[in-house]
Amino acid sequence: MAGRRVVITGIGIYSCLGKNLDEVARSLYHGRSGIGIDPARTAYGYRSPLTGMVEPPDLKGLIDRRLRQSLPEEGEFAFMATREAMLTAGIDEAFRLENEIGVIYGNDTSTQAVIEAHEIMREKRDSMLIGSGGAFRSMTSTVSMNLSTIFKLRGINLSVAAACASGSHAVGLGYTFVRTGMQDRVVCGGAQEVNRYSMAGFDGLGAFSMRIDEPAKASRPFDANRDGLVSGGGAASLILEDEELARKRGATIYGEIVGYGFSSNGGQISRADEHASAVSMERALTDAGVSAQEVNYINAHATSTPQGDRCEALAIDKLFATSGTPVSSTKSMTGHECWMAGASEIVYSLLMMKHDFIAPNLNLETPDEAAKNLNIITKTKEQRIDLFLSNSFGFGGTNSTIIVKKHSESSKNR
Repeated sequence: MAGRRVVITGIGIYSCLGKNLDEVARSLYHGRSGIGIDPARTAYGYRSPLTGMVEPPDLKGLIDRRLRQSLPEEGEFAFMATREAMLTAGIDEAFRLENEIGVIYGNDTSTQAVIEAHEIMREKRDSMLIGSGGAFRSMTSTVSMNLSTIFKLRGINLSVAAACASGSHAVGLGYTFVRTGMQDRVVCGGAQEVNRYSMAGFDGLGAFSMRIDEPAKASRPFDANRDGLVSGGGAASLILEDEELARKRGATIYGEIVGYGFSSNGGQISRADEHASAVSMERALTDAGVSAQEVNYINAHATSTPQGDRCEALAIDKLFATSGTPVSSTKSMTGHECWMAGASEIVYSLLMMKHDFIAPNLNLETPDEAAKNLNIITKTKEQRIDLFLSNSFGFGGTNSTIIVKKHSESSKNR
C-alpha cells in the first residue's frame, strides 16, 4: 500500500540488559545474559524462579508524586523507556504541546495492582483503602493512559493486548497510522511487569525452564536440550514519524519501517503454527516490496520452547532456505519479555544495525532438527545490516512481523 514513509526518530529501552541504550548495546555485543534468580518468586512458591532481572527505577524528581500513584511497575518501565525515546528524538515538552503526538502501546496485564487491591478488600473490607491510583494501575490500558498524561500526548491513545505480539502489533499499528496520514508522530512500544505475581500462572503450566543452577544457560532458543522459557520484562519505546517532517526538523533517523505482516493461527490457544508464522513473514515482505534474499538479519521470536521454536524454524527455513540469512534470538540473553518483546527486539536490532554487528544466540550447543538448516549466529558477528526482520508470535495464535530498513540518514548520523 502506497503512503508516507515512516521513520524511527526516537528509541528508548529499560530491560535486564541495561537501563539505557548504551548499556543495552554493550550487553548485546558482549553476549551478556540478564537472567538470574528472583528470591521473591522462590518465597511465593514458583517452581522456577528464573527471570530477567530488571532494576526498579527511581522516579522521584522525574515525575511528581500524584502522577506516580497511577503508575504500575510496567508503567514505570515504560516511562523510563519513553523518556529516553523523547530525548533521542529531540522532542521536548514545548514541542509536544505544539504538535499532536499519539501513543499506541502493547500491554496485556497489570497483575500486581489487581492482586494488591484484592488483598486490601479481603483483609480490610473497605474499598476506600485501595487508594486513588489503584483503579488506573490495574487497567490493561494503564500504560498508554499514563504515558499520554505524563507526556501530554493529544493524538491516538490506544493499548494493544495481543499476548506476546503486543509490542510488535503496537509498532505495526503506529506505522499504519503514520503511513496513512492519520498521525504525523506516534509513540509505540511494549511493557511487561516482572513482579512475583505476574507469571505464576505460566509457571504453573510448566512452561518455564528448570535449569535453576545455571541461570545464564537456561534460555536456549533452537537448542535440542532446551526445557522451557525464562520470563523477562521491562519496556521499550519507539517514536515513529513521517519522514518529510522528520527531515524538516533535522531529527536523527535510526531506521525506516517498510513492512508489517500479521496472521492468526486459528487453532489451539497455546500451540504455534508454522504455516501462519510463514504467512506473517510473507505479508511483511510483500508490504515492504522486498525479497527474502534482501533481508540481512532475522531477530527470531524463538522463546526456548520445543514446539514454538520448531514451528518458527520451519517457517524461516521455508522462506529463507536459499538465502542463508543470519538468525538469532535475543531471548537467549533476556528471556521472553512477553508483552514488550515485539518492541524491545526491534530496539535491540536497531542497535545492531547502528553498530554493525549481530548479537549471538546464546546456549545453542545442539541445534534442534528443525533448525539445522538455519544460519543461527552463536557468537557476536561483525556485519552491516541494511534490512532486518523481527518476528513476534503470541498465545491465542496472534502473529506479527516488522521489517526495518537502514535509512540514508542513519548512515550519516552514525
